[in-house]
Amino acid sequence: MSLVDHLRPEARNAPESGIVELMNHARGREGLIPLWVGEGDLPTPSFIAEATVASLAAGETFYTWQRGIPELREALARYYGRHFGGSYRAEEFIACSSGMHAIQLALDAVAGPGDEVVYLSPAWPNFAAAAAIAGARPVPVVLDNTDNGWALDIEKLAAAITPATKALFVNTPSNPTGWVADRETLAAILALARARGLWVVADEIYALFSYGAARAPSFLDVAGPQDRLIFVNSFSKNWSMTGWRIGWLKIHPDLQQVFENLVQYSSSGTPTFLQRGAVAALDHGDAFVAGQVERAAKARAILCDRLAATGRVHLAPPAGAFYLFFRIDGVEDSRAAAFDMVERANVGLAPGAAFGAGGEGYFRLCFHRRLDQIEEAAERLGRWIETVG
Repeated sequence: MSLVDHLRPEARNAPESGIVELMNHARGREGLIPLWVGEGDLPTPSFIAEATVASLAAGETFYTWQRGIPELREALARYYGRHFGGSYRAEEFIACSSGMHAIQLALDAVAGPGDEVVYLSPAWPNFAAAAAIAGARPVPVVLDNTDNGWALDIEKLAAAITPATKALFVNTPSNPTGWVADRETLAAILALARARGLWVVADEIYALFSYGAARAPSFLDVAGPQDRLIFVNSFSKNWSMTGWRIGWLKIHPDLQQVFENLVQYSSSGTPTFLQRGAVAALDHGDAFVAGQVERAAKARAILCDRLAATGRVHLAPPAGAFYLFFRIDGVEDSRAAAFDMVERANVGLAPGAAFGAGGEGYFRLCFHRRLDQIEEAAERLGRWIETVG
């Protein structure tokens, strides 16, 4: 037996990321246009970085509030008030070390060995993997791909719930499909959770990346004060802070002490200097976010037009987030095709197989990049599609 054989099976069986596999293969290729990961191409804005540098210069390098510094939690309350309406309190927010950390804390709170968590698929693979590592069983419900885009069948969701189910994980706008739940769908999901006594873990990280509306519908639009809702979120996408690893949870104030304890026993808090940058992002970053959404909308149009012109691509322009999730006539093995795209088109996409049930045969393309790169990538992909199969 090897040393690996003596580890917990949940750790041994944690899957290798199908996205990282391709990235490692193609890393360093000259002229490659990388559209495989979920981040933009701009560095963090200077007004955010400067707030962090000032905090470091002031010596804010000691242990700090486990829940997050009061200034950050108050800034989150202001941010939600501006974008979601209503009034929010600092006591509804917990700072943590990335959106992934927020998801892990939510799972620690609601599910464990022997439990099930139901999620919508195709999906960003990290949630299902994190649930499995925690000992819970992730149960996918595949979205329907219709002529008008992706859609959720509430009856399929209800059928997936068993006595072992503890929570529903809902990501809208969706990574990778771009599906956006309308208000009626959110209300139906919440009604189902109420009827079955389930928690809802809501990932609304792309709420402001909404095309045709100021923001996507939110569970906040339909929820009551006692609903079992945990919101997980991150600073990564809106403000070009993917490398910072800072996120937050929005929870009922009654849960504050429990989640503070979970932070204590996982990361022991988020560095103060990072939180100072996050305050600047929230209070002064709305114009930056709006500019990013405007650019993403233009990139979406460029790609949809060029790919549709091949006559072989099946896609619906995504209503939210910044991904195209599409399939190509005659292409079934997305992993092999993604490697071939790298070799012959010098463009990196994520294979749909990496996104679980319902993903095989598709490709995810992140279009959150400058428009000249998007135009070049569209041409390269168009030529590759016209010759493959």
